[in-house]
Amino acid sequence: MERKIAKQIRLSPSRLNLFLECPFCFWLEHQGIHRPKGIFPSLPSGMDLAIKKYFDIYREKNELPPELEGKVVGKLLRNYNLLSAWRNNRKGISFFDEKTQAELFGAIDDCLVTKDDKGQFYMIPIDFKTRGFALKADSTSFYQNQLDCYALLIEKNGYRCADFAYLVYFIPLEIKKDGIVQFNIQIEKVNVNPSRALKTFREAVAVLRGTKPKRHSECTFCAWADDWMKFE
Repeated sequence: MERKIAKQIRLSPSRLNLFLECPFCFWLEHQGIHRPKGIFPSLPSGMDLAIKKYFDIYREKNELPPELEGKVVGKLLRNYNLLSAWRNNRKGISFFDEKTQAELFGAIDDCLVTKDDKGQFYMIPIDFKTRGFALKADSTSFYQNQLDCYALLIEKNGYRCADFAYLVYFIPLEIKKDGIVQFNIQIEKVNVNPSRALKTFREAVAVLRGTKPKRHSECTFCAWADDWMKFE
C-alpha cells in the first residue's frame, strides 16, 4: 500500500535516535505507524522541571549551583528569555536546512557561557538526566547524537559552541525525613561533533524521501509492522 510522505519534515534528536537505531521503524513512524508504547512516566518530567527551577535560582545570583562549582567551565547563561525559548518542548531551538528543505529542532535544558583565550564567547550545552543507579562505562554513548544536535543547533543560530557538552546526572541515594531525597550528582564531559549531527540529519531526511528501507534484522519492533503492511 502506497503512503504519502508529508511535505513538512521536522525532526528532533529523539527522532534521529530512532533513525540510528532502526531506519525502518523511523520510516514507519513518519507514516503514522508508531512503536507500541506504555504509560509515559511523569516523574522524570517533574524532576526535570524541578532541576531547571533550582538552576534558575543560581542564574539570578549569577552563580553556579554548588554541585557544579569547580567541575564545569563557564557560568550559567544569563539571558533567561533566550534560554526559556530554547527550553520550549514544542519550539525549542531550530534550524532549517536549505539543502534538504527540512527542519531540525530540540529543547535544551541549560547552557553555560565562557570565553576562549581570544576573549570570544562560546556556549556549552547542559543536559539533565535522572537515573536510578550509578553510571556504567558506556552510559554517555546513548546521548551522543542528542548532544551533537545541540551543538549543531547552537552554531546554526549564530552562536559559537564548545567542542564539548555536559551531562548532569541526578541519582537518588536515600529518602530522609519529610520526603527529602538526597541525590548523588555526577557530571560527565562529552565531546560533541555538529558535523556528525548534520550528516545524520540529512541521511534521515533522505530515508523519509526515499523508498521503504529494509527491515532491521535485530529490531524486535518493526517485524510486526512489516508483516501487517503486507496484508493491509
